[in-house]
Amino acid sequence: MSELNRLSVDEFRKAQKSPVVIVLDNIRSQNNVGSVFRTADAFLIREICLCGITATPPHREIHKTALGATESVSWRYFKDTCDAISKLRSEGFKIIALEQTNVSITLDGFYPMPGEKLAFIFGNEVNGVGDQLLDMVDLCLEIPQSGTKHSINISVAVGIVLWDDLIKLKKVTNKCNPL
Repeated sequence: MSELNRLSVDEFRKAQKSPVVIVLDNIRSQNNVGSVFRTADAFLIREICLCGITATPPHREIHKTALGATESVSWRYFKDTCDAISKLRSEGFKIIALEQTNVSITLDGFYPMPGEKLAFIFGNEVNGVGDQLLDMVDLCLEIPQSGTKHSINISVAVGIVLWDDLIKLKKVTNKCNPL
């Protein structure tokens, strides 16, 4: 790992994290959950909130795709996703659902503000983010798609959203604070 300039688990825990939380709402696939942990580790995400039927570590199927990221990435469990959203809002997070709605904006039209704390909600693989949760969010985003399918696997969607968010923040930060 030293040749790859990777952090140890202890270094990861002490490192400054991105001001982003991932909220997984009733995710059925433990493999998807593990993949999200691994992606969260790659992008130094602050935390994952596992909600409802979403499996929690330790779990063999999560471990299979997380490849140890459950040891580095912080997580909390909430029985009800509404409770997670309320808690995150009280902690100063802007709540954003990834869902196709009549008021959603496309990811390429979303520009995070430096220092803004963001909580991205990713919904169930079949049902998406529920209406009750959508009523609680500040914003709905959708990933532009051109093919015949109307959705993207959650673990892939998480990677796209995090990369987009963090690269935009880096560009804004570099413009504000040139090296």
